[in-house]
Amino acid sequence: MTHTETFLNETADIAKLIDLNQIEAMVEKLVALRSRKGRLFIIGLGGSAANASHMVNDLRNLCDIEACCPTDNIASLTAIANDSGFEHIFSNALLHAKDCDALMVLSVGGGTLDVSKPIVNAIDFAKLNGMRVLGIVGRDGGYTGKKADCCVIIPTVEPTRVTPHTEAFQAVVWHCLVSHPKLQIRKTKW
Repeated sequence: MTHTETFLNETADIAKLIDLNQIEAMVEKLVALRSRKGRLFIIGLGGSAANASHMVNDLRNLCDIEACCPTDNIASLTAIANDSGFEHIFSNALLHAKDCDALMVLSVGGGTLDVSKPIVNAIDFAKLNGMRVLGIVGRDGGYTGKKADCCVIIPTVEPTRVTPHTEAFQAVVWHCLVSHPKLQIRKTKW
């Protein structure tokens, strides 16, 4: 079997194993967020940061959910890193968040106390300030899986390809969300 066949078979297996109930629960959390006019802060590091930026666009344009991605403002992000330390880039970006707002974590590992500390600090800040926490993460869910109000964990079918499958399925899940009839207000062009 070629790598391509193997990879796509793994992808199909993940699609069959993903927890559909958690995705539906996330839809309900996002409907409630929009109803209370809350904002969604979407965070991620590395490839997940790129996904966060794209997800913001889709939620704003298709679902009328006010969303933002702290990593989109590189000046602010690097100022926080310089002044307060890298581990505070997300928690300090949430300083003006309100309890009607929510935090969405996109992460391969979900954050641990020694890896992805900015994610752990953001979750702690959000919970302390009454925000809801959502996540689309891989592996065992990490800190996000333990602390989130709703978390979609991308199943691991091949441990050596956790990162590409998790980051790819972040996109699958958020596109499922933004095209969900309970969330989507405007149609896509195509």
